[in-house]
Amino acid sequence: MLKSALEHAVREEEIPRNVARNVRTGTPRPRRFEPLTADEARQFLTTAEGHRLHALFELALHTGLRKGELLGLHWEDLNLHAGTAAIRRTLQRTTAGGLTTLPTKTRASERRIALPTRCAHSLKHHHEQQQREREAAGTGWQQNGHVFTTAQGGPLDPTNLTRTFTTLLRKAGLRRIRFHDLRHSTATLLLEQGVELVVIKELLGHAHIGITATVYAHVRLRLQRDAIDTLSTALNGPAITETANGDEPPPCAALVR
Repeated sequence: MLKSALEHAVREEEIPRNVARNVRTGTPRPRRFEPLTADEARQFLTTAEGHRLHALFELALHTGLRKGELLGLHWEDLNLHAGTAAIRRTLQRTTAGGLTTLPTKTRASERRIALPTRCAHSLKHHHEQQQREREAAGTGWQQNGHVFTTAQGGPLDPTNLTRTFTTLLRKAGLRRIRFHDLRHSTATLLLEQGVELVVIKELLGHAHIGITATVYAHVRLRLQRDAIDTLSTALNGPAITETANGDEPPPCAALVR
């Protein structure tokens, strides 16, 4: 970060040279995370059914969107008929401005993703629920276009969302994890289903596929081990017995060309 800041100062001719340019930095270790298993994810979504933010948690687990990206979604970003969502902004709490809408984390983070049919249905239901809340709030409704809001239409505080998430985990009888681990759960479950790394990279909005590959290296190693074990089982199977005359080749289901 310091190297980048000093490089900017050089371009602006504020300083003659970047003294941090030749500093060697080690490769940071990927942060440990605790993704949900498929069974745990289903259990969590079942517990969240009926909650006013059920559509948010379902969208988080199906798409891997970051917390700020979920809270920064506007209805104009969604095309529920086509089943797509445009990720353009993120909602963050800043020291100076409170809850503030900012551009996405990186250029790669600004993307268009496909919405599962299940999520599209949940979002339609959520929109109807929001209209009822708007009628109940009357003149106290805060119109801002956000998909996920408070009961009065205001933007959702990320801290309050984390509290709600933790409460639902406890209610579901699941171990405590970070909200960001829902994003890791999505990627891990997709990898385990055989989805290509490049597709996961585009869905998560990583700048480079190397980031995706590094973060989920342990998952790929486990899948490699499973694949190797499967191959070993096949190679260690029962030997083919000889035919009566010993000259004919073993039967084949189809001609190999």
